[in-house]
Amino acid sequence: MSHSSSLALSQFKNQVGIKFQLYNSLFTSLPFHRIEKTGIMLSLLLTNCEEGYRRKLSPVQILDDFFQRHTAYQKEQEQIDLLFRFVQYVERQVVLFDALEDAAFTSVNDMSGSGTLKHLESEVIQQRIDDALAQKLSDFGIRLVLTAHPTQFYPGSVLGIINDLSRSVKENNVNQINMYLQQLGKTAFFKKQKPTPYDEAISLIWYLENVFYNACGKIISFLKNQFPNGSEDGKPVIRMGFWPGGDRDGNPFVTAEITRKVADALRGAALKCYYMDVRKLRRRLTFEGVENELHELETKLYDNLFIPGHEVDISSQEILQTLRQIREVVIYKHNSLFVGMVDGLINRVEVFGMYFATLDIRQDSSIHQRIMDIFAEAGELPAGYAEMDEKGKIHVLGSLSGPLKQKPADPMAAETMASIEAVKYIQQFNGVEGCNRYIISQCNSALNVMEVLALFILGGWKKADINIDIVPLFETIDDLIKASEVMKSLYEDATYMAHLKKRGSVQTIMLGFSDGTKDGGYLMANWSIYKAKVELTQISKTYGIDVIFFDGRGGPPARGGGKTHKFYSSLGQKIANREIQLTIQGQTVSSNFGTVDAAQFNIEQLLHAGVSNDLFSEKNVTLTGEQESLINDLAIESLDVYNELKNHPYFLEYLSHVSPLRFYAETNIGSRPAKRGSGGRLSLKELRAIPFVGAWSQLKQNLTGYYGVGSAFKKMDQDGRWHEVEMLYKESPFFKTLMDNCEMAMKKCFFPLTAYISDHPVYGEIWNKIHDEFELTSSYIFKLSGKNELMADYPVEQLSVTMRERIVLPLTTIQQYAINKVRVMDEQLVQGPLKGVYEKLAMRCSFGIINAGRNSA
Repeated sequence: MSHSSSLALSQFKNQVGIKFQLYNSLFTSLPFHRIEKTGIMLSLLLTNCEEGYRRKLSPVQILDDFFQRHTAYQKEQEQIDLLFRFVQYVERQVVLFDALEDAAFTSVNDMSGSGTLKHLESEVIQQRIDDALAQKLSDFGIRLVLTAHPTQFYPGSVLGIINDLSRSVKENNVNQINMYLQQLGKTAFFKKQKPTPYDEAISLIWYLENVFYNACGKIISFLKNQFPNGSEDGKPVIRMGFWPGGDRDGNPFVTAEITRKVADALRGAALKCYYMDVRKLRRRLTFEGVENELHELETKLYDNLFIPGHEVDISSQEILQTLRQIREVVIYKHNSLFVGMVDGLINRVEVFGMYFATLDIRQDSSIHQRIMDIFAEAGELPAGYAEMDEKGKIHVLGSLSGPLKQKPADPMAAETMASIEAVKYIQQFNGVEGCNRYIISQCNSALNVMEVLALFILGGWKKADINIDIVPLFETIDDLIKASEVMKSLYEDATYMAHLKKRGSVQTIMLGFSDGTKDGGYLMANWSIYKAKVELTQISKTYGIDVIFFDGRGGPPARGGGKTHKFYSSLGQKIANREIQLTIQGQTVSSNFGTVDAAQFNIEQLLHAGVSNDLFSEKNVTLTGEQESLINDLAIESLDVYNELKNHPYFLEYLSHVSPLRFYAETNIGSRPAKRGSGGRLSLKELRAIPFVGAWSQLKQNLTGYYGVGSAFKKMDQDGRWHEVEMLYKESPFFKTLMDNCEMAMKKCFFPLTAYISDHPVYGEIWNKIHDEFELTSSYIFKLSGKNELMADYPVEQLSVTMRERIVLPLTTIQQYAINKVRVMDEQLVQGPLKGVYEKLAMRCSFGIINAGRNSA
């Protein structure tokens, strides 16, 4: 272990581990029913769980033994009541651990170390490449897109408490900590109603106002001060994106009215931040020549914010012009006094404009297809359109020149056209950057893209005025394979190329990690996305198009999360690196970007990754031809093994009856349904990736992060190619990062929890397949890394995972206990009130389990 890792681990033990034990004792004062007894009994249950799993007992046996040995409860309802109290208690322990980790962030992480901007500065000075950096920064940026994917199990009120609790821990203010813990005890974790899309938007806007506004401002100020030549064109290096209120894919509750309302809220939030900063400036800039100008700006911001019905009459250009004039006066007449504060606000207005974050519109390609068929039936498209082949339809859509003759009668078509109209509204008041991207989910043809272009033409936009980037999203393995052919067809279409030229000959393409993993398993999904990026870079270059990749990443490795910045720093020159764009989803927002320090650190890591990939990469290619061939063989073998499991007749039934999957929709954490479509029978295609991955993580089996890897390694070993795998691991940062993320997923597994299923007559075969693959993968990873522990290269994160998993061990046990009770009642066709209670208990355990994992869903 390096000195820096050893120091970080020591800090973590002192500031998180020891403090958790200390502050945990304050829980006895929480306002729960019989709280003292609950806390004592929970520690007994934890011991029972650890001993019970060592003795190979099942969750039912462990809890039955606990009730018999440590309680006098004879009635089932009394036992259930105690289990619910345990759930509440553990949920709050997880909150405390989160707050402690947040408070220790700057001590545990080197804020000037590897991957930070200060580190970049030293590298640039040392290698004397100031001009190369300036060139890169002038044409590089990152876009973080906040999404409303249902992986955030903390309600907004609890996230606020975590924030305040973390600050009090930093200050060692025991009285405040005690008060916040009491507040926590009285604050509900469970939402009785699903949030609306607008509710989700407001929750994420809090992060824009309180975290990203400050973190991005600090980063831009540092870049401008240290590398002034890299920001001369005024293009922001950081931009924010936003999906709540614009993401219609599978969410019937997102309407055009909601989209407008969210856009208004985003604009209002940005203006509020500017207003507060202008007020701060007025307290400092009390000088002649600037005081009146600031007062006028403050008044105008106030009017636009707080006067009901006031029509927007301010723009970001006007705000910037005023601030730049003030800056000139301060520099030349007042010795640059407080000019840093003025520069800070200018930087923020340049980044966030009137829109704070670009509101993306997203819809599934199948909806657009149905709408075109509706328009054809209504006579809005030429006769025979529905019977045409793809080429014929593309020609027709590319030839359209006018709007619809009449408003569509079909509700779905009318709502879709209303969303197209909403884009114009947003651009009018928030600026063009406020809404200028339309993302097509499940895109699998050039026609899917042309249908969206046609929607804007039919919505009254002139071709020359369509200032919208149409972004195809390729998700399944088959779609990723076909992606370059789809784009080639588009690049050869005169109408679409004319549109791209108006957009600066830039094409953004989105690639989905979540559905790719669900479809093809961990290795094949990541490899397919890598190959697609290489092919799309080549084909785009051939046609003179600059391609930008937008990665749909979730929290866990199975959904593209984990060591994200390490992926970007390992991509070499074969993949376009003009921008890094990625989604920041639900739980990942609070865990990686929940505080200004954490957000600044993680954004800097991404910036450094993108810049260093061009400036400091020692190789022109990420992988040699031989290495690509080896990974391809590994991916094919892993896909075969994964498909064998996925196609097992009881695969989905196993997930439904052994995991909490069927209770996911009842958690009320998101407005979006857990599956696409409205059919009663669950299919893997319709099942959303988030509940799919989240269910496996709660089972503590996490197969989506490793399944097939061990079998692929075994095949290479049997074929005499193990030395090639070892060399790949040593020489390729890309492959090493893949394996690091695989280890993270495996570290969060705990098979003794579900070992009782191993001899189940229906589900035993599947459990044993998954367990055997886990053991096989573990043995080969140890052989590959030379270590005997998972995540040994990351000791702080390893300890964090270990502690978190121990905290929630009673919860996972209770959840399996409840699921088993429900399954037995189903098998025996028993109905009654207790079944509903056990279902609720299983669902309630999800909160603490997912929250403890931090990137589990």
